[in-house]
Amino acid sequence: MSTAHPTALVAEDEQTLRQELVERLGQLWPELSVLGEAADGVQALRLAESLRPDVLFLDIEMPGASGIEVARQLAGSAHIVFVTAYDHYAIEAFEQGAIDYLLKPLVPARLFTSIGRLKQRLGCPAQAAQKAQSALEQVLQQLDAARSPTPRAYLRWINASVGATLRLITVDEVQYFQSDTKGWRLVLAEGDALIRKPLRELVEELDPQQFWQIHRSTVVNVQAVAGVQRDFRGRLQLQLKQGGSGLSVAESYAHRFRQM
Repeated sequence: MSTAHPTALVAEDEQTLRQELVERLGQLWPELSVLGEAADGVQALRLAESLRPDVLFLDIEMPGASGIEVARQLAGSAHIVFVTAYDHYAIEAFEQGAIDYLLKPLVPARLFTSIGRLKQRLGCPAQAAQKAQSALEQVLQQLDAARSPTPRAYLRWINASVGATLRLITVDEVQYFQSDTKGWRLVLAEGDALIRKPLRELVEELDPQQFWQIHRSTVVNVQAVAGVQRDFRGRLQLQLKQGGSGLSVAESYAHRFRQM
């Protein structure tokens, strides 16, 4: 770890918040180099292993792998700052001081405090690393306990229009959602349906383990994907089990399919 030129990785699935955090770091800690940004836990693990940053800013709730899972995999390799929306009861897990945190929405004063602590730890890396290593697993266990014991209830049924008829459709029937001038088009094996719902609201209601956004206008049911291939321009295309034309994957979401 270099104290003169420290490095960082920012892992946060909310793009707006991720960009804000990177910008704030640039303002408050200009010596810090942000080597990379990750939109999910799997990408965070890959980037952390290849880039070896001094500091990891990890969102606790991310698709693919949670910040807690990422921290366990990378224990001891970097200083960790969790980004969380948890209330003050869960924040008790961080009060030992070896692992720091930022609350959503970001508060510049809190980020400034975290930066000060990180600078101190980077200034005496051996002592700080030993303290952080001994505290990390205890903090992670407390965070696990602080998470809701009741699994979140994701959307299972959708009232959608099929022509002039309102039909009740299970999300498992949906191959993918695609934006339409009138709302969201639900593409099913036997036809299409339509719902009117904002993108952010739709994505938040769907199970992130089953439904992945692959483009600003497309959310796919991964259970409906048969395979992945590249077109003549090198862009990823998803092939569906029920046939039909391939779905284009935007470059910003391509990392989700590199292991498929």
